[in-house]
Amino acid sequence: MCGRYFLEASLDEIETLLGPLAATPRLENRYNIAPEQPVPVARNDALNERHIALLRWGLVPAWSKGPDSRFSMINARAETVAEKPAYRAALRYRRCLVPASGFYEWRPTGRGHKQPFVIRRADRGLMCFAGLWEHWMGADGSEIESCSIIVTDANAAVAPVHQRMPVILEPKDFDTWLDRGHQRTDDLLPLLKPCEPQVLQVYRVSREVNNPQQEGARLIQPEESDELF
Repeated sequence: MCGRYFLEASLDEIETLLGPLAATPRLENRYNIAPEQPVPVARNDALNERHIALLRWGLVPAWSKGPDSRFSMINARAETVAEKPAYRAALRYRRCLVPASGFYEWRPTGRGHKQPFVIRRADRGLMCFAGLWEHWMGADGSEIESCSIIVTDANAAVAPVHQRMPVILEPKDFDTWLDRGHQRTDDLLPLLKPCEPQVLQVYRVSREVNNPQQEGARLIQPEESDELF
């Protein structure tokens, strides 16, 4: 799964990866992005112009009664995303990219706690997770735009820490993923696979990141240890 990530990038760096953006809210570096927080996603509008929007992380299906804490919809499984009622329409019509500098995963230590790790590109560049978004409107006229990150089996780099990882799309696939006219799920599902393991770097970080209220660049600094895991 992917339950926490970080984004450390300027607008210029984001546009270098995603191409020109028609609209972008003010973005700040964030080192402990957690569920239910507003997160920046890239999506195409009706004219297929690309822009950044801030959406609630944790998808709220359009047909639901609204956010429900009993269900975690921060992640959608690649294996079932085309079948699940909560995600299948979004896969066809409402896809997005979630820019990130890296993500966190936790591994049990056997000593009563879990050790957090950073997983990021080995070249320290930006990545984009495959995402889905939805628009929900309540009977009182309230509205929520929300998103979910698609996850798949871990590759060889991530597997020692966790069995799942977000789908990290290749830049060559961005246009296909965001194109609103591209609605054949049979063409989209092959994109939802683990990235090559050599692309990623994995290292231990402080357990301070376990608290979602903690913030700052110190959270992604490697923790000195004789052990990788």
